[in-house]
Amino acid sequence: QVQLVESGGGLVQAGGSLRLSCAASGRAFSNYAMGWFRQAPGKERDFVAAISASGATTDYVGSVKGRFTISKENTKNTAYLQMSSLKPEDTAVYYCAGRMTYSGSSYWTTMRDYSYWGQGTQVTVSS
Repeated sequence: QVQLVESGGGLVQAGGSLRLSCAASGRAFSNYAMGWFRQAPGKERDFVAAISASGATTDYVGSVKGRFTISKENTKNTAYLQMSSLKPEDTAVYYCAGRMTYSGSSYWTTMRDYSYWGQGTQVTVSS
């Protein structure tokens, strides 16, 4: 069992940067693949980025490639989403998700593949 707590959201101007953090409780964080999803008002929750348990492999939705970077520090039980060149369309509640795995290189991009979710953190990008 793991609990996830996001932080780092806020209000930023277009073109600015934010770093979201996802702190995990419990043990064996190195065996968890992580993902970030976001949900804009009136829309479904969508995949943003994913990282394998080892951190060796990552994936991104096309609209954030080159602007967002997902990472994880297993020694700190924390995953991150570094967001740069933010756009108003990035405005959403951002959720981190975790899934236990014994594969160091696999990652997942759909909500149903994740067992654990944080409560979300609001990111608002003003134009």
